[in-house]
Amino acid sequence: MSAYGIKGWVKIQPHSTEAEVLLDAEQWWLKAPAAPLERPGALSRPYPVKVLAARPQGATVVAQIDVSPDRDAAEKLKGHSVWARRASFPPADDDEYYWVDLIGCLLFGEQDGASVLIGQVVEVIDNGAHAVLRVARAKAGGEGPEPELMRDAKGRTVDVLVPFVSAHVHAVDIANKRLDSNWPADF
Repeated sequence: MSAYGIKGWVKIQPHSTEAEVLLDAEQWWLKAPAAPLERPGALSRPYPVKVLAARPQGATVVAQIDVSPDRDAAEKLKGHSVWARRASFPPADDDEYYWVDLIGCLLFGEQDGASVLIGQVVEVIDNGAHAVLRVARAKAGGEGPEPELMRDAKGRTVDVLVPFVSAHVHAVDIANKRLDSNWPADF
């Protein structure tokens, strides 16, 4: 999110092909970007805002929201992410997934012909060509609904990036929060 114009409007780059949902929603949820000095794993809480007006602007959406009456207030919202209620979105087609549904899934890979837990999806990134899963590595033997994650000397999760394409991720089970892949577990 960034400021748009001088009257407090904001500009949003949608990360969904269903961007019109943002135009129809009367309420959005804003989430502040993580502060650089936040402790690892700390989460900022989304907060509701009322959408006063919204319209498409090329590939973006511009809107007037109740918390930004002027340009200065809109500038303070730079970097916030915008969320809409899940009920606002249509159901996904077969072999299509909302990124939010992939977050929290456990990714399993292959090692010596066996399925091994690689880690947990913590973010989905768009690289322009396809989505990329940012997976927090799990410690060996740490299987379960909440695996123990590997951390570096500064306490940050150790991550691996996995392309979210059928060549690497061949089974998606959203109901059981499980992704099966041919990604090497020791990569």
